[in-house]
Amino acid sequence: MSGIRFFETHRTWEDWSGMLLGLLIVVSPWIRGGANHGFGQLYEPGLAILNAVLVGVLVFGLAQMEYIALQRWEEAGEMALGLWLVASPYVFGYSGDGALRFWHASLGGFVILLAALKLWQDWDLTDQDLARHGQ
Repeated sequence: MSGIRFFETHRTWEDWSGMLLGLLIVVSPWIRGGANHGFGQLYEPGLAILNAVLVGVLVFGLAQMEYIALQRWEEAGEMALGLWLVASPYVFGYSGDGALRFWHASLGGFVILLAALKLWQDWDLTDQDLARHGQ
């Protein structure tokens, strides 16, 4: 029973986990070991790197904003970014790169799950309850 109550309250570690996911998304092209392309190139590897950096920074920023001042739209934004990260290998054409596609699908899935959990926890809270988050 206590395990169920554990998931009913939005805790600050969830926001820190979101920030960590943002950092992992930023470095994901380099984790796989093959990102030696510059940011300014307009072909697939350059777009994949630029996409990862932008999405990672946005996920990090939204998680940090949730830590400071909690709003429901931040969680919805994280879910949208997670969905974009999962779809981006197919949009930008690097779906044939198994390692980076795996990293983006996995990290995007974690972002979606974490954002859905936080949105579920905060769904019935009033604006005053949201303002007291983290205090």
